[in-house]
Amino acid sequence: MIYTKEVKIDGKVISIEYGRYAKQANGAVMVRSGDTMVFVAATASDSPREDIDFFPLSVEYREKAFAAGKYPGGFFKREGKPTEKEILTSRLIDRPIRPLFADNYKNDTQIVGLVYSFDSENDADVLAAIGASAALTISDIPFLGPIGEVRVCRVDGKYVVNPTLSQMEESDLELIVAGSEDSIMMVEGEANEVSEEAFLDALKVAHEEIKKLVQVQNELRDECGKPKMEVPKVEVNTELVEDVKKLAYDKYAELVSTILGKKERSTKNKELNSEVLEALAEKYPDEEKEIKSQLHDIEKELMRKQILENGKRLDGRTTTEIRPITVETGLLARTHGSALFTRGETQSLTTLTLGSKSDEQIIDGLQEEYTKRFILHYNFPPFSVGETGRFFGPGRREIGHGNLAERALKSIIPQEKEFPYAIRLNSDIMESNGSSSMATVCAGSLALMDGGVPIKKAIAGIAMGLIKEGDNYAILSDISGNEDHLGDMDFKVAGSVEGVTAIQMDIKIQGISFEIMEKALQQANAGRMHILGIMNEGLGAAREMLSKYAPKQLSFKINSDKIGSVIGPGGKVIQGIQKEYSVVISIDEDGTVHVSGGDLDKVNATRDYIKQLTVEPEIGKSYDAKVIKIMDFGAFVEFLPGVQGLLHISQIDNTRVNKVTDFLKEGDKIKVKLIKKENGKYSLSRKALLKENQSEPEKK
Repeated sequence: MIYTKEVKIDGKVISIEYGRYAKQANGAVMVRSGDTMVFVAATASDSPREDIDFFPLSVEYREKAFAAGKYPGGFFKREGKPTEKEILTSRLIDRPIRPLFADNYKNDTQIVGLVYSFDSENDADVLAAIGASAALTISDIPFLGPIGEVRVCRVDGKYVVNPTLSQMEESDLELIVAGSEDSIMMVEGEANEVSEEAFLDALKVAHEEIKKLVQVQNELRDECGKPKMEVPKVEVNTELVEDVKKLAYDKYAELVSTILGKKERSTKNKELNSEVLEALAEKYPDEEKEIKSQLHDIEKELMRKQILENGKRLDGRTTTEIRPITVETGLLARTHGSALFTRGETQSLTTLTLGSKSDEQIIDGLQEEYTKRFILHYNFPPFSVGETGRFFGPGRREIGHGNLAERALKSIIPQEKEFPYAIRLNSDIMESNGSSSMATVCAGSLALMDGGVPIKKAIAGIAMGLIKEGDNYAILSDISGNEDHLGDMDFKVAGSVEGVTAIQMDIKIQGISFEIMEKALQQANAGRMHILGIMNEGLGAAREMLSKYAPKQLSFKINSDKIGSVIGPGGKVIQGIQKEYSVVISIDEDGTVHVSGGDLDKVNATRDYIKQLTVEPEIGKSYDAKVIKIMDFGAFVEFLPGVQGLLHISQIDNTRVNKVTDFLKEGDKIKVKLIKKENGKYSLSRKALLKENQSEPEKK
């Protein structure tokens, strides 16, 4: 039997259909908005995995090219590894649903979202998240949802939920918000320096629509939902718990109240854990894992208690205090710009590379192909946390952090007309103890300024944390790694002195209130202003000059009808120009020409040559010409790049010319005047200029 539920979100119908597809999955639905359709399946193993201390959830979202009536790119014409958009969407699904499973549920669980139809107007990402929640809700998987997820934009001052792609391009704020019926679970978004109040308003608008999505999923569950599987209760050995507490509680209380660095605290924790394990090894020979779990819980309890009761954190800071910050720029000799931003034990070394139009990244997905002029890449090498590890390509976390930092900075990137460069920032995390993505934002802003990119203001980022027990809570500014791990929230906010440019929130509990969100935004604003003050002291404005190692670049316009003349048959002309002048040339459809090279003189010479190549010959104007071919009746000369005309024998000299070779030979440089144009053929005269020169009065 097929079940279908519909709900209107900001006037647009979203339907969820169950019972037609993938009946062997635990739950499977097709979600539709307009003509965009996303299939989502939720599947779980029959039994839990043993000996793991994490929830084995995986999320895979894929956009099939056929959904938009396209062939996949590449030689094989088949979808390959996930694109950045697919990875980011997988994260948007994973993050809000992960906290909504029982702590002791350890069955392998997988969410698969596949886009089967795309109408070029309705983005599939939030539909996939809705589908994931719906598939889990009607399945027998012990999911504590449902949740809803929507995108909200502000267009011309009005909030629009699940806007079309064209509306998104016109907006000054874009958020993806996930939540349950009574709270917010996840936020991800960007803006063009808007106020914290605008973000809160957008969240409230989004949550009203999320409630509708939750309600329709509950209705679907009531009609066709399966009974939830039993999750085995974890048997707790109360005697072991008491023995661990007797040995470790007081010592951990002392350790938690002692101000230590990350590495030193880790060493002390390991020493205490080893001491307890050794003391209990004989009594509990097979319970090492459980003992470690109890030790972790003791540390978590005491750390949270100290913050809530005393307002004191592991490193001695108050809840609003920011760690010491240092700013250094211009450290790397041959890069186009560089900055080292250090906050506490977190450090980002970010470099700037300027490139030409041809260096822009080509993005090919379900939408029409486009290019990205600004790119930020984030890397998290194992040495940043004092570990060894193999180097692979960037993982999902690295792609997510890089995307957040890129969103934070892209609003201040100057327009191409003002600064015609492709821009790449690369952040290598040299040291990490809390919010390396926000350190990347700060270092990226400084590297842009160090490289002379004409940005008008700095952008800084800060990560906020939360400790919540019942109605009692504390919001933490500039969280460390332990506070992230043992706390309830990771809330990142980036922006300028004018307003917020990017935001991301993840929680480990089942939602937070608007009161907490509002207070966190206010506290983040104060912290951001503090960081911006330090950054501006280090480098308050963009340097006036680009690095001498940056490519020299300029842009100018030609008549679009002349583009073919510059490119030439099979690209022969443009390739020849690039080779002769050692430059890179790209031409836009509107006739804008971009020239880039290492030598400014050659770049300028290229511009002059192309302008000559595309100029329309004018009758009566004089030109410098080169003799190309000698004939009995005259000579053919090139008077503009690629443009030849006839210098008739009668127009060579004031005197009678019997043989052309008496006056000219191939390769000669002469001055000529255009006297006639007929049927695309040009007639030139040297004699006319000689007469003009003779008629000029002698200078005294």
